[in-house]
Amino acid sequence: MADLNILTERQREIYDFIKDKIENRGYGPAIREICDEFDIVSPNGVMCHLKALEKKGLITREGKLARAIQLTDHRSPGPHLPMLGLVAAGAAIEAVAQDDTVDFNEFCGHEHFALQVKGESMIEDHIEDGDLVVIRKRHTANNGDRVVAMIDGEVTLKKFHKKRDKIVLEPANSSMAPIVVTPDKNIQILGTLVGVLRKC
Repeated sequence: MADLNILTERQREIYDFIKDKIENRGYGPAIREICDEFDIVSPNGVMCHLKALEKKGLITREGKLARAIQLTDHRSPGPHLPMLGLVAAGAAIEAVAQDDTVDFNEFCGHEHFALQVKGESMIEDHIEDGDLVVIRKRHTANNGDRVVAMIDGEVTLKKFHKKRDKIVLEPANSSMAPIVVTPDKNIQILGTLVGVLRKC
């Protein structure tokens, strides 16, 4: 359990802000978001606070990417569903009842997060507005992967294709145009899609 008593008041506020974003949005805030939230003029001021939180063992960071901030003791609460048995995807099999549950924390692990889909750009991949997508945290992708990418501060779910010196993010909706990311744009891969959940 993190010892928050070792934090200054401002460090505690920033820690709580980071925790809120990770728990409610699925990934940490950008440096610019932290600047705006706390009226910090210089990004260097934010970096000093992040380094202090890291030194005190409350966060970890991959390189200098604010979006890669992780809380050292965080594990999102997840639901348990009854595990009723097996279902065949080929020839039918005998139905045998099970008395078990599925813990989604154990199923996904700490390197996953969820996002709620807004829009219809992926409907031909059976991903609809309002669905929850489960994302595995990754900063690279292969052609054909469905990725969550951040472009100049905006996040989107699309199919990833690298073509020579540009990246093409293709929707799974024939009525929509792809997003072409040229080298002058700032793109960051946040993760790849591993599952889709729809409200019952």
